[in-house]
Amino acid sequence: MVAIARVEPLTTARAVRGPFDYLLPEELQGITEGSLLVVPFGRRRVLGVVLELAEHTDVPPEKLAAPLRALELGVPAELVRLALWMADAYCSTPARALALVLPPGAGSGTAPRVRERTGLVAELTEEGAAVTGHGKREVNGAHATGGPWAGGASRAAGLPLSARQVAVLERLAQGPLRATATGADHGALRRLERRGMISLERRVLARRPVHVAVGARRARPTVPTAAQSAALSELEAALARPRSSAAQRRFLLHGVTGSGKTEVYLRAAAAALAAGRGAIVLVPEIALTPQTVGRFVERFGDTVAVLHSRLKAGERHDEWLRLRRGEARVCVGPRSAVFAPVADLGLLVVDEEHESAYKHEGDPRYDARAVAERRADAAGAVLVAGSATPRPESRHRLARLRLPERVDGRALPPVEIVDMREAAHALHPATREALVEVRRRGEKAIVLLNRRGWSNFLSCRSCGLAWECPQCDVALVLHRSQRRLACHHCGHHEPVPSRCGGCGSISVARHGAGTERLEHELATALEAPGFPVLRLDADVSAGRPSAAAVLARFDAAPAGVLLGTQMVAKGHDFPDVTLGVVLDADRTLRFPDFRAEERTFALLTQLAGRAGRGPRGGRVLVQTLDPDAPAIRLAATHDADGFLEAELARREALRYPPFARLIRVVCGSPAPGAALDAAGAVRERLDPPGALVLGPAPLFRLRGRERAQVVVKASDAGGAARAVGAAVEAVARTPTGRRASFSVDVDPQ
Repeated sequence: MVAIARVEPLTTARAVRGPFDYLLPEELQGITEGSLLVVPFGRRRVLGVVLELAEHTDVPPEKLAAPLRALELGVPAELVRLALWMADAYCSTPARALALVLPPGAGSGTAPRVRERTGLVAELTEEGAAVTGHGKREVNGAHATGGPWAGGASRAAGLPLSARQVAVLERLAQGPLRATATGADHGALRRLERRGMISLERRVLARRPVHVAVGARRARPTVPTAAQSAALSELEAALARPRSSAAQRRFLLHGVTGSGKTEVYLRAAAAALAAGRGAIVLVPEIALTPQTVGRFVERFGDTVAVLHSRLKAGERHDEWLRLRRGEARVCVGPRSAVFAPVADLGLLVVDEEHESAYKHEGDPRYDARAVAERRADAAGAVLVAGSATPRPESRHRLARLRLPERVDGRALPPVEIVDMREAAHALHPATREALVEVRRRGEKAIVLLNRRGWSNFLSCRSCGLAWECPQCDVALVLHRSQRRLACHHCGHHEPVPSRCGGCGSISVARHGAGTERLEHELATALEAPGFPVLRLDADVSAGRPSAAAVLARFDAAPAGVLLGTQMVAKGHDFPDVTLGVVLDADRTLRFPDFRAEERTFALLTQLAGRAGRGPRGGRVLVQTLDPDAPAIRLAATHDADGFLEAELARREALRYPPFARLIRVVCGSPAPGAALDAAGAVRERLDPPGALVLGPAPLFRLRGRERAQVVVKASDAGGAARAVGAAVEAVARTPTGRRASFSVDVDPQ
């Protein structure tokens, strides 16, 4: 008889590693792998996850503690195993990885923070339906003085019905309602109940999130294009062979913008549901979730659930529970939705797979794309990674399905490169003229400037002092509407200076332009009744109006300009946009990152794809100081294949992903020199076979902490990760290591 539960306590301490054996009392004999238990742990009571059950243990039974109780909800066994893999693959701890797959509201406490919501529900009885003459049918235009309510229909058991009672029954004829939504008070409802016309019952009330679908207007093809049909045939064949090798179930759906990738996802999900299996659809940003959810709900109704961090706690709990119980079979959401409790998973979609938002910044620093691949492999599910600008890694590893043309047959918009080397203002005269023409014609434009705020930095014209963050080695950005300077790394802010703190000069210069300043300039030059200039960036989406509200306003406007950071280029579908503009297009090329070319190409291509989707067509203007840069030239000609071929050759020569895996160790400390010392100690302990170790190298100060890093390039990511983890743990126990903190990032972005 099973009597032992091996439990991983959910503690944050890296030094504490389980599992630990607990003796199960008779009342807990029904627990399974993934059950959540409250267990005694030292002098505390903590929440733990059952990793496995056993009949024997090396510890004498009398020395084993017993769990105190079990929580009602648990973690599916497949997610327990996925979390343990993540802990190993990303140099984390089992407890921290398991915390990611817990039911919403479970947390690490000993009692759930979210419970089911109940309420009184009123429903029309058969007698009430017979009296009203409606049965269970919908009421249309019923009144107390006419129609089916006239005469005997307005009486029950010889007693007349009041106008208020009639109104209540009208509402209930359309279906059960919460008592508070019937329009009657408690006493009136109880009188109808006593007359046998309605029933009142306390029920569990699901908290469903409200979604606003933006930019989803389109004429959906009733018949797939030839390319869509070919892709669907491959996916349906793979769905039919769940026992085939993992490589035969992984696909890259490489389709130009507007080629109908979402329609392929929808039809593949329908095939999975028809086979009795579930589906998960990942999107890179929460702002994109309502649009995608809207399309899936339109197709599949209540079988669709959504999970993301901006839902209310109760909504997230109830959506998770609908998936766990099988009431919903399709889950849509950002990266955390990869942990949705969908049973018998058949399809896992990663939309816009090129987006860096799929990388989690907390511990464990998982990549949702890699986790999705692992989960699909374990479930025998089909993995579909879709993008118009796929990562070189995906192009190299996954079987490619092509959608080379837009579903409406329209050509991709022409792209004009605008040379800014002689320009004196943020907007080139040709760009200004194009925007004025959009306003004159009553059309729409999207303008991308990947830099928020009013000005990049301030400096004193007299002594040259630049205003910098006291906690980070970066300049402060001017946000004029908020009347402050702000650090975009740590959140430090201070009032806008009227004079230099060094020399006292009042000659303070503002350098560069961000979205806030450009919004002001465009509004001054263009804004008119019926032609709004709307801004969408992190400053807007963090407050009111929300990103969804801004997108909804732009969608509803007959004409206008949507200005913003890279958020405006991510998957939005507005058929009436005729002009796309990219400002400072080569800015990302100047970043010290081997992915700089990839990101530049993707950003330009994605923004270009927002234009010209409607009958009016469109064009794109790309302003740049480096018009001959290969990434910009190739994006201008929509040559994704040419870019990927050149980029893969470059990475192979330099031994970058996908031809090697990267592991980055960052050491931080407020003490001067401590971070670099700790990184040096880690470097001394690292010599993984076949790997190249770079560093230690200093990084800029962040949030008051000096930092240094070591980077490992390895062919065997698993062996290198274990070597890095062992080195970090060894250094952390030394006097040098105790002065610093450590962060290990596998596949850093």
